[in-house]
Amino acid sequence: MSTRVAVEDLKAFCVEALLRAGAKATHAQTVAEVLVTTDTWGTFTHGTKLLRDYVKRVKAGGLRSDTEPSVVASGPAWAIVDGGSCLGHVTSVFAMQQAIQRARTAGIAYVGVRNSCHFGAAGYYAWLAAKEGLIGVSMANDIPSVAAAGSRRSVTGSNPLAYAVPNGTGDPILLDIASSTVAGGKVYAAFQRGEPIPNNWILDEEGHPSTDSSLYPAKAALTPLANHKGYGIALLIESLAGLLTGAKVTWQVGSWIWGDATQPTGHGAAFIAIDIAAMGPRDVFEKRIAEMIREIHDSPPADGVERVLVPHEREWNLRRKALVEGIDLPSDVVGKLAGLADDVDLHPAWLPRSA
Repeated sequence: MSTRVAVEDLKAFCVEALLRAGAKATHAQTVAEVLVTTDTWGTFTHGTKLLRDYVKRVKAGGLRSDTEPSVVASGPAWAIVDGGSCLGHVTSVFAMQQAIQRARTAGIAYVGVRNSCHFGAAGYYAWLAAKEGLIGVSMANDIPSVAAAGSRRSVTGSNPLAYAVPNGTGDPILLDIASSTVAGGKVYAAFQRGEPIPNNWILDEEGHPSTDSSLYPAKAALTPLANHKGYGIALLIESLAGLLTGAKVTWQVGSWIWGDATQPTGHGAAFIAIDIAAMGPRDVFEKRIAEMIREIHDSPPADGVERVLVPHEREWNLRRKALVEGIDLPSDVVGKLAGLADDVDLHPAWLPRSA
């Protein structure tokens, strides 16, 4: 059964849980903002459901609360950020802000990250740029969980890629995808809810398609998005977020869920910002994107489809509703939050007690 909670009440719970685990107040606020925003989009696999695992790592010391991300090398249009093994959301917000600042003077900027951790939804950081009127791109690497085209075992992470394009006074176009057919979180969620999965999500130990979600991740690999295409995209992300930044790559990256919680994971990430105004008049760009969106909306829809949408249009509508009516958290998310509430002895009235 779902549970409805006001956005600000959910943020307050997240902040307090992190504070009780030993996180800095500023870090707790940032993480809460990222995770709850993700839930307002309806992307529950990457929102507050993950907070319990982050809290465990903060308490154990694998995520440090006594450090801040810092720029360790830079030029006019680029920088490398060392996350100091603090919460990945904090480092990622800092890095995208660095990219935005540099792009405002150089036109375009790349900021790479090392010594980070899982950062939640990649789309949040791309959106930070779009909110400032810039095009944003974000990506990260992870421990391998995805097969390569033709492989029997995992070769790359489900390395996410997101972009956001500002749309004047309208909602940005925003796409956030894994380089696997689905994010691993969707397999976990299906298993926790006792739901079947399609036969193209995972491969078993012999490299055969399977619908048994309990096999993942120990005895199964995710399938790459569009086979060789997703594999190729994953390697591009590994190059920009891992190799170029000095972060750990492939099997060097620690598992932020299953690995030793006392140890850093060494994730890498990369962020790109493009200043539209540096390339030409902003009003011209805004007219062009508005016309493109109108053209897409006017495309004849298939049977049973009301209208052709641009990426994230559904999620922006969900967010507007959530900000007014609250967020309907699915049962698997509620279960994780209830477990976290027990861990930190924090029991708000809106959250049912764990079984």
